[in-house]
Amino acid sequence: MLDIRLLRENSDAVKSRLATRGPGHESAVDDVLAIDVERRAADTKLQGLQADRNRLSKEIGKLRASKQDSTALEAEVKSFGSRMEELQAAVTAWDARQRELLLNIPNLPSATTPVGREAADNPVLREWGSRPNLTRVEDHVTIGERLGLFEFERAGKISGSAFVVYKGAGAKLERALIQFLLDLHTTRHGYTEILPPLVVKPEALLGTAQLPKFADQQYRCANDELYLVPTAEVPVTNLHREEILPLTSLPIKYAAYTPCFRREAGSAGLGTRGLIRMHQFDKVELVKITTAENSEAELESLTADAERVLQILGLHYRVVELCTGDLGFGATKTYDLEVWAPGQNAYLEVSSCSNFGDYQARRMNLRHKSEDSKNRFCHTLNGSGTALARLYVALLESGLQPDGSVALPEALHKYFGAGTL
Repeated sequence: MLDIRLLRENSDAVKSRLATRGPGHESAVDDVLAIDVERRAADTKLQGLQADRNRLSKEIGKLRASKQDSTALEAEVKSFGSRMEELQAAVTAWDARQRELLLNIPNLPSATTPVGREAADNPVLREWGSRPNLTRVEDHVTIGERLGLFEFERAGKISGSAFVVYKGAGAKLERALIQFLLDLHTTRHGYTEILPPLVVKPEALLGTAQLPKFADQQYRCANDELYLVPTAEVPVTNLHREEILPLTSLPIKYAAYTPCFRREAGSAGLGTRGLIRMHQFDKVELVKITTAENSEAELESLTADAERVLQILGLHYRVVELCTGDLGFGATKTYDLEVWAPGQNAYLEVSSCSNFGDYQARRMNLRHKSEDSKNRFCHTLNGSGTALARLYVALLESGLQPDGSVALPEALHKYFGAGTL
């Protein structure tokens, strides 16, 4: 959530930066400021009445002490009650409306985020490795069904489309990848492992900006106000909501494995076939909580940690910086890691590493003590370290051998066993 003071003092600059995301956000800023005028006017009147009531109450006390008639003043003070209730109701209503509008305004793109309208405008920053030179190319669905690694049809019978059942070696490979990722990030990259609940309160989704913007993408429990997690970012970032953290505790670095649940799974087609877009998928998420001064550097190191996964597994990938028009709602700056999938003849996003500035922290009231002992909003960051489904796709398609088996990277032998699928 943006700081209302920023909108008041630099509305033109805010509108200009929001305009780089696309049209329509400028009017929301004007609406917030118009409400702000009404809210502050009502609050000023309320405070004036409170001051008058306090002053007259003291005068009444003096009159009573001197045994003089205070009836007229008491009647005047009593009349303040209904007017103050009306003004308080107005202030509360304006506050609620202003907050609602602020929650629906996206974060400001970083000054270093490239300006563009869509994904085609995203610059490629760097590539690692080279595309595998395969004599046999198949997509992961063909490979997985031939080797008996997973089933979509039976998953559909029990859960519907965009779900999968892993089985046998396929299930073991998923488990091996999860363990590999957690071990890498906790033992070599210094993250603390978290195993959070898989259902969260709406306040948690609000804190990380999945609500209210993306309410239609959430799985909500029918009989209570709880939601299945769309990503571990939600419960893990909210661990410290409403807290004031000591400066010495920062940066906080968490790694968490969870299944992730999302209603929107894309339309049918090659780009979404099989494991590429699922309603439920596994992911190891990386979360950082830090200071404003260090958040840019922490984004670079977070991205490097996610890149290391692909390097160890020997997978060709590229790093893309999202332009302003393709930037996520709450992010100020984002790097996407896209791994090459030969069977798709395309790059697949396996990690999106984002800096949210203080946007999420304001929603969560997450602060830290500064060196001057003032309370300041933290900066939050997160990135997939990585998403399992598309990593799984890339491993199958990149490791395909001429005889139809799949060779796994040496780094996974410790968890899966040596040899091939």
